[in-house]
Amino acid sequence: MFKRFFALFATVLAITFAATAQIMTPVTWTSEMTMTGDDKGKIVLTANIQDGWHMYAMDLPDGGPQSLEFTFPKLDGVKLEGKPTPSKAAHRQMDEMFGMELAWWTQSVTITQNFTATKPEFAIDMMLVYGACNDENCIPPSRETFSFTGKAKVKAAAEPVEEKKAEEAAPAEEVAAETATDEAATDSVAAPVVADTKADSDLWTPVNYEDAGESAPISAGSFWYIFFTCFLGGLVALFTPCVWPMIPMTVSFFLKKGKDRSKSIKDACIYGISIIVIYVALGLIITAIFGASKLNELSTSATFNIIFFLLLVVFAISFFGAFDIKLPASWSNRMDASAERTSGMLSIFFMAFTLTLVSFSCTGPIIGTLLVEAASMGNMWGPAIGMLGFSMALALPFMLFAMFPTMLQAAPSSGNWMNTLKVVLGFVELALSLKFLSVADLAYGWHILDREIFLALWIVMFALLGLYLLGKFNFAHYGPADSSIGVFRFFLAMISLSMSVYLIPGLWGAPLKGVSAFVPPLYTQDFNLYGESFKEYDDYEEGMKVAAQEGKPVLIDFSGYGCVNCRKMEGAVLDDPNVKNMITDNFVVIKLMVDEKANLPEPIKVTEYGKEITLYTYGDKWSYLQRYKFNANAQPYYVVLDEKGSLLSGPFSYEEDIPKFTNFLEKGIKSFAK
Repeated sequence: MFKRFFALFATVLAITFAATAQIMTPVTWTSEMTMTGDDKGKIVLTANIQDGWHMYAMDLPDGGPQSLEFTFPKLDGVKLEGKPTPSKAAHRQMDEMFGMELAWWTQSVTITQNFTATKPEFAIDMMLVYGACNDENCIPPSRETFSFTGKAKVKAAAEPVEEKKAEEAAPAEEVAAETATDEAATDSVAAPVVADTKADSDLWTPVNYEDAGESAPISAGSFWYIFFTCFLGGLVALFTPCVWPMIPMTVSFFLKKGKDRSKSIKDACIYGISIIVIYVALGLIITAIFGASKLNELSTSATFNIIFFLLLVVFAISFFGAFDIKLPASWSNRMDASAERTSGMLSIFFMAFTLTLVSFSCTGPIIGTLLVEAASMGNMWGPAIGMLGFSMALALPFMLFAMFPTMLQAAPSSGNWMNTLKVVLGFVELALSLKFLSVADLAYGWHILDREIFLALWIVMFALLGLYLLGKFNFAHYGPADSSIGVFRFFLAMISLSMSVYLIPGLWGAPLKGVSAFVPPLYTQDFNLYGESFKEYDDYEEGMKVAAQEGKPVLIDFSGYGCVNCRKMEGAVLDDPNVKNMITDNFVVIKLMVDEKANLPEPIKVTEYGKEITLYTYGDKWSYLQRYKFNANAQPYYVVLDEKGSLLSGPFSYEEDIPKFTNFLEKGIKSFAK
């Protein structure tokens, strides 16, 4: 049974990891054309936007992200009435990154275009271009095309109308002629969009991640990350004063319950499994209440991040002893009574439920923090996987001590060290809460928690934690401070104070590699150590030729003008002095903007997934390159190639972790040297 369960669990994880490399399609479109009168009609386009994503509205200012734009390559026997009209007003918000007010839609929006038919039989070709982003990724400008034909009861037209018909027919004929020319000149297959030389074409050959020993990047929100984070949380919860004293009492109860030791061990194992079932059910209930879409929203909504911040602050205050977070005593009494009335496995299950309720004042804040973290990852099964890890750590000692009862004698007894642990957890909760407040601050552009303010708060928190561990003060709830401390507590204090000292140079722009994934990006700081950046090529073929001439590997950076997280990566990682020097000395950098609006010398037709598409701009071309060669369409996206276009290292996506990015670059350098 357990083998099947873990096999299924591993399969789910494998599918999840594999899915991270797939093309993102956060917006799906449906279309419908209806006649509202004899010669009147309307086209209705509906955009369904995935939760956590937003699609930008029409008529945004120049220099911002991709607006929703409509064109009509073919209007045969049709006169448009007005402009495309959305079904609801777009949300508007000042964006400090672009220095302008932006507008976007979430969930869904319907666009209506009215028209009047001027011929009994008419045809309309409609094309739209849109951009969409979430808190971690932006897709390049995407294009959708729609074709409609219909019949109408057209009234007798006067001479001016006939002249207008002739004017409308001419552009349509020109479009048809241009299309025919493009089709004759271009091979409509999903092939490289270059035809200068065979060498250039080889540069577009899709990479083979398996041959390069690579796989799709696993984000911090993966199931494995959630599982092990929550497992560690469960281990911490074990040592709280509400759980640790329960272990010897419960195990002794099972061992004394019957003379058959094997049965006692079996009962203790059932007890542990019951704990796991209860907590996993809690995770499933969280998912059922909020739903998968809401969990995605949690990770991207500034409002929810503010709620998470306040929640963690409340948890911290609870651990400091201001109050206890308790469930009603009647619940635990009812479960205890149920355990006494029943027998067998059901009785053991109710005992496990009683432990869960009784220990909630200590485990509640830890569970809450872990559920917040799991839910904010946006994974549908995140809370359930997280509670699986937490409960396994919590149930493990009950099983082990039941199997090896002599280990109980070596286990430390309860004492004041448990209260110390609670206070330490309070400081940790308080420090983590700033992470969520920072997300909201960046989203709204408040600038109340810029990098130097964030670091100043952390410096004070870790300094206070160090002083507490040295016995310099204590919270009133736990009595007077104890000036005599143990060796372990002394070393913890030294680590905490050292953390404060380590953070201080960050106030003047030091990169702080160890915590770069938690603190706000460098661009939010008033003073930093920025220098001149490395040279970047904006054309793929040109950059590859330079790499071949200089004998260097190539760092490809798929970015976008409207990609906020691209700017974050540049500020927090690529502008780090060590990273910058490594890139300057060892790489040719090609930065391809997938939302570049400059037109290609001539449009290029390709067939992708059985659908013919036309590439009009350089942004279209670089976006297609990313999809075709790397099977990805989210930015930022980094890969290291050799001069022939073969993969050496990567991919690496959005993660403000300088050591990981450095390892990614080092692997590319070593692979190229071989």
